[in-house]
Amino acid sequence: MDLFDNEIRASKNLLPHSGEVNYFGTIMSVKMANHYFEILLKDIDWKNDVAILFGKRIETKRKVAWYGDKPFEYTYSNTTKQALPWTKELEELKKMAEQNTGVKFNSCLLNLYHNEAEGMAWHSDAEKKLKKDGEIASLSFGSERKFAFKHKTTKEKVSLVLSHGSLLVMKGTTQTNWLHRLPPTKFKKGARVNLTFRTIIES
Repeated sequence: MDLFDNEIRASKNLLPHSGEVNYFGTIMSVKMANHYFEILLKDIDWKNDVAILFGKRIETKRKVAWYGDKPFEYTYSNTTKQALPWTKELEELKKMAEQNTGVKFNSCLLNLYHNEAEGMAWHSDAEKKLKKDGEIASLSFGSERKFAFKHKTTKEKVSLVLSHGSLLVMKGTTQTNWLHRLPPTKFKKGARVNLTFRTIIES
């Protein structure tokens, strides 16, 4: 891993305008990434995600978990989750994200995608309790997957492939102006775990 090359990539904004996204590439060795991936699969309290759409309860195959400094409540898709206390490994990964970004985080939403058929539809992370225009640090483990952005007005699209052990940071007006998604693919893929470190603002 070339740290100088990593810094160059991290300084480049992937969005053409109206937001800021920086891709740091891999920030750990393959051995370290494999270590955390195995622990995350085994030790996280994974639950099938639930959404209430048009009054109907929908349970996804994708699984999620919500951790934080405190039992923060987090509401999206008309459902509310309460944060669990950090595990030792999540605290280590949080520190790693903070060291690379220079930002302190107090919570993390985790997603587990079992295979290539599971993904995430177009959305933005603009929940009221999130720090407005704050950084969201996304760590990826497992199978490489395409990640895409679409401008809400112009419909311009930007995409990249997120590697095992890599860090992506979204900040500024990205959530206001851009949607993002993890599209399903026809190509065979194994499991992927994604951690998005965030800052909850207490009322």
